Amino acid sequence: MAVVDVMNKNGEKVSQTELNNEIFDVSVKSDVLHEVVRMQLACRRSGTASVKHRSDVRGSTKKLFRQKGTGRARRGDIKAPLLRGGGSIFGPDPRSYAYKVPKKVRKLALKMALSSKLKEDALIIVDNLDMDRIKTKDMIGVLDALNRENVLIITDEKNDNLELSARNIPRVKVLRTDGLNVYDILKYNNLVLVESSIGAIEGRLVG
Repeated sequence: MAVVDVMNKNGEKVSQTELNNEIFDVSVKSDVLHEVVRMQLACRRSGTASVKHRSDVRGSTKKLFRQKGTGRARRGDIKAPLLRGGGSIFGPDPRSYAYKVPKKVRKLALKMALSSKLKEDALIIVDNLDMDRIKTKDMIGVLDALNRENVLIITDEKNDNLELSARNIPRVKVLRTDGLNVYDILKYNNLVLVESSIGAIEGRLVG
């Protein structure tokens, strides 16, 4: 098992902890990561693009003029697609872009993403990040002490003071372990794990 230093909020080493090789020492395959990230982004698409078709346009269904004898092209009602204000022929309708990849692949990709952060020396373990108050300045001080920016912070439980203190800092996000995902891990340059969250991550991914 990999042994990693545990820091405090002041950036000082306070202890060491072991990380499970089954999660943090997995060979990284970019195609697996790409497949899962692509799935996540597809699931986030709103798919609300929509147009009115001929049957959706409000207007009379009366034939505009007689079929023959006028010298003009035959015409139906005013809602015809060829007329200004008429319905659209092949425009988009609301749809879902969501799809799923196998659960084993999603779990493997999450292990790969965590392993990649450890190999890149972009993973930091912190003993705790309990904040005495909701203060953005205090949170910035913690990140400065850790000498990190562009950070994803993982906690094991709800922490309002931490989440609200980090909310207005650009390129900083706080997630709980149940929301841990491949896209966010790869999006941020650094990953900060609260020590108590490691057990929850192992419980989710081991076995």
